[in-house]
Amino acid sequence: MGEPIRLTPSLREKVWGKTHLAPWFPNSDRPVGEAWYLTDTPLPLLVKLLFTAERLSVQVHPDDGEDGPRGKTEMWHILDAEPGASIAVGFRKAITRERLQESTQTGEIEALLNWIPVKTGETYFTPAHTVHAIGGGIVLCEIQQNSDVTYRLWDYGRPRELHVDQAVPISDLGVHPGAVKPEPLAEGRELLVRSKHFVTELVRMTPGQELRPEAQKCQLWILVQGLGTIAGAPFKAGEVWLLPESGEQPAIRSVGEARVLRTWVP
Repeated sequence: MGEPIRLTPSLREKVWGKTHLAPWFPNSDRPVGEAWYLTDTPLPLLVKLLFTAERLSVQVHPDDGEDGPRGKTEMWHILDAEPGASIAVGFRKAITRERLQESTQTGEIEALLNWIPVKTGETYFTPAHTVHAIGGGIVLCEIQQNSDVTYRLWDYGRPRELHVDQAVPISDLGVHPGAVKPEPLAEGRELLVRSKHFVTELVRMTPGQELRPEAQKCQLWILVQGLGTIAGAPFKAGEVWLLPESGEQPAIRSVGEARVLRTWVP
């Protein structure tokens, strides 16, 4: 591949989704919960935008090799949050596996989880085995291993299948550290997540700034705010571009101020 590729967004209807999708997509008559960014050939990373009007199920994902060749470690970058919106990551305090099992029968799991109010610009890293849920009133960008293996522990009485027997044995039972503390790298660049599966930086571009990034494996540029060009082609919020893995990289130029998530496989 010698040229950057604009990934194709695939909008997925969900019962917990939103109809107001601006400014990332046109508004919808039906509740859209997820936008998946796809290529003709699957990539090792999958980028999604999530639009939530209601709480998502309480769930957990396996790690590599536990249910198929690839597990699911992910991160969330909050793009918009209504007042009082929250996510759940881990538990308020450590619990036993027996109590986790019991709580999935009674619904107590909702109270055991650590629900954290969120705001725009925050990032949360959720490795495989982290029990988590996303609340309503949020738009976020999710970067994950390209796997959709999900075990539901609780779904608020919705008539969907639960996977308690698979989920309880692999769930971490402790306290999650909470929001990521960004690490400054250089002017306008912060490290958000470094894991064995992906590295993600936040890049803040000033008006008219031009960048030529280093080549990386599966390098994706996700414009979350602003406008720009990539190899001369228009680049707007809500778009994801795949860069070449070798050779000279395309010029990325901002129009006005812009915020970009840059992610790749280490």
